[in-house]
Amino acid sequence: MRRISKEERAEVSRILHEVEGVRPRTRDDCRTAERPCPYVSCKYHLYLDVNPETGSIKINFPDLEVWELPETCALDVAERGGITLEDVGELLNLTRERIRQVEVFGLEKLREASNGPGEAKPAAPKPAAEEE
Repeated sequence: MRRISKEERAEVSRILHEVEGVRPRTRDDCRTAERPCPYVSCKYHLYLDVNPETGSIKINFPDLEVWELPETCALDVAERGGITLEDVGELLNLTRERIRQVEVFGLEKLREASNGPGEAKPAAPKPAAEEE
């Protein structure tokens, strides 16, 4: 792993400052922006995922370029309404089963959060890790 130099960090900072000036700030600004979305660093962009704890980057579609994706924004997909597990899996480059596991885990976390303090919480089954 190579560390970036101070000069490279300064250049990245300068570029990010320039980009921030033109990046959409609200969903309304984003809704009318060009597609495919060029802002891959946006947390709603489907091209890559950044782990907030480690900073590691996972490219969801290593065999495609951003402009080759049929969808680039998770918010655009969400606005259209419900879609099938297969469609979600295709958008995120995951299997239908993995999407189902994540859905079950997320619903369980919502149930736990809705329980008041001191109330017994049901045990949540952890989704099995799946090799991708």
